Amino acid sequence: MSTPKALQQSFGLRAGSAIFLIFWSLLAAFPIFWVAVMSFKLPIDAFSQNPFAVIFGPATLAAGHGLSVLDILLGLVVLIFTAWFAMRRLPVLVRRYSPAGWIALGWIAGASLFGALFVVVFFTLLPPVAHALDAIAGPLGHKVVGLTTEQYRAVWVDRQFYRNFANSMLITGGVVTVSLTVGTLAGYALARAGGSFAFWILIIALVFRALPHSVLVAGYLPVFINSAEYLRPILGDHAPTLYGQPWAVIAVLVAINQPFTIWMLRSFFQNIPADLDEAARVDGCTHFQAFRWVIMPVMWPGVITTGLFSFLLAYNDFLVCSLLLDAQNQTMVPAIMSFFNRETTTTDQVQAVAAAVSITAPLLLLVMVFQRQIVSGLTAGAVKG
Repeated sequence: MSTPKALQQSFGLRAGSAIFLIFWSLLAAFPIFWVAVMSFKLPIDAFSQNPFAVIFGPATLAAGHGLSVLDILLGLVVLIFTAWFAMRRLPVLVRRYSPAGWIALGWIAGASLFGALFVVVFFTLLPPVAHALDAIAGPLGHKVVGLTTEQYRAVWVDRQFYRNFANSMLITGGVVTVSLTVGTLAGYALARAGGSFAFWILIIALVFRALPHSVLVAGYLPVFINSAEYLRPILGDHAPTLYGQPWAVIAVLVAINQPFTIWMLRSFFQNIPADLDEAARVDGCTHFQAFRWVIMPVMWPGVITTGLFSFLLAYNDFLVCSLLLDAQNQTMVPAIMSFFNRETTTTDQVQAVAAAVSITAPLLLLVMVFQRQIVSGLTAGAVKG
């Protein structure tokens, strides 16, 4: 269907919009690309003043670490296939094999299994295959770009960054689960409630959400540190301490994030006609059955979009986790700060860059897997009727 002539944009407007979008995309993607390149180089190349030395890594290549043209092509093929599979095939497989009523669990299991398989294939199976092909590829097998995974091996194995990753997944998973469980119930109730009571509840929640995190943490910190003394009259000598406990941090992050979750989910529920509730009630459903079996299947794009924002809040949090968790239970973002001290070397700095790049991998996986639901959720309610 052709666009009416009156609505067609001029060539100058289309060209200007395209140039702006391309410039903004390059500007936003450049830092991610640059730190990713640095993380695969030896320190002498990573912090070189010559940008071409950072990209091509001559010192890294001279040390015997590099990629050939064949390695680069093979890696690009694997990455392109991975992106295609995550965006096209994985959603179909999840919907096909998830048990009825457990689509959320199917998404979690499918995304986790897909991420684990990618790590195994790309970092364990692909290197020996590429090395064998380089031996018989002639000129295409000669190393042309310096690259090494030593920094990632040092971060994940020597510094045991996998412990911080597990802590991040535990806290993030707990925050998302509790936030969405409470948020969907509260959002649905407030969307269907009338009068000013629901309005003032939402206003109070919004005011609480607007408070700086430093104010909230300053109030929680003394309670966490002295929690054993407060609970000893009730629980005796076995009174636990809240400081350093992941489940206590989950409660704090949920308290900070819950107002936003309720506001967002309420707006999604308001865009679902109340006629669906009434039809379900006529068919014999209770209020909760109508919510569970009729409303929630329609709400999945909104739930996934809200869940992504909850995930980002907990996953990227620095202040709450750094102050309320001890060194043994730190998540990934605060743990990177341990790479820097008064005796920090360039090797430590490159390893910190590698750790920072590692943090972005789950985010990219989430965007690839849920990109359709995210777009659908963000545009939900734009057109009603």
